[in-house]
Amino acid sequence: MKIGFIGLGIMGHPMALHLKEAGHELLVPDRASLKQDIRAAAKVLPDPAAVAGAAEVVILMVPDTPDVEAVLFGPKGVAEGLQPGKLVIDMSSISPTATKDFARRINQKGCEYLDAPVSGGEVGAKQATLTIMVGGPQAAFDRALPLFQAMGKNITLVGEANGAGQTCKVANQIVVALTIEAVGEALVFASKAGADPAKVRQALMGGLATSRILELHGERMIKRTFDPGFRIVLHQKDLNLALQSAKELGVALPNTASAQQLFSACVAAGGAGLDHSAMVQALETLASHKIGS
Repeated sequence: MKIGFIGLGIMGHPMALHLKEAGHELLVPDRASLKQDIRAAAKVLPDPAAVAGAAEVVILMVPDTPDVEAVLFGPKGVAEGLQPGKLVIDMSSISPTATKDFARRINQKGCEYLDAPVSGGEVGAKQATLTIMVGGPQAAFDRALPLFQAMGKNITLVGEANGAGQTCKVANQIVVALTIEAVGEALVFASKAGADPAKVRQALMGGLATSRILELHGERMIKRTFDPGFRIVLHQKDLNLALQSAKELGVALPNTASAQQLFSACVAAGGAGLDHSAMVQALETLASHKIGS
């Protein structure tokens, strides 16, 4: 298939290359930041409209809701290049409410739309093991499934209404943030009590408390390796979506609000670009103790 891919950052870069490796033709818009391996693997076109005009499927992987809207509907945007029958897949993590509007506007052009946000971070993107949560019609999902299989392993059509995938991703980000907070609290507590945090983590990995967060991010906290990964500012954005949606629904998310405050403390201290496991630094400040010190 001819695949247009827009958004070639930490996540999008390896995802696009996996599609190329799977035998698809890759089309990308020209940007000064395009890396040489992408230029070698893809046909470079002037702008998103040109990409949409030449591609059968257009995939977006950009940071936030305004970025998706600009890429789709801004000057020289994807919508300008679409013809009926094409498929647009947004794999960004954005507002479920806005997603429904974007899908409606793309559908009016005779095109299909899927929201398909992912979980798994940079490691999952590089290893093609992403979890992919999809909202949209079954027929469009079936058409896109071979593409998803080139980028991920756990692929679920959450619902046939657009926005279902984004709702699932918001739920995912709540679980991840609260688990990072729990792991951080546990390791700060253990370390300040005089226990070896690495040994505590090793012990917990064999019991009910085990998780991928404890495995991966617990190690980051102990080794102080906070290069992203998934940046705090992006997880903060996702929790904003959770809290805004909860307000619309009349749902209380008290621990999500607490986790957001910890992320905000990290951002205020200059840590917006750190991996989200660096939330532990806010907990360390509250405890006047760094893990392992």
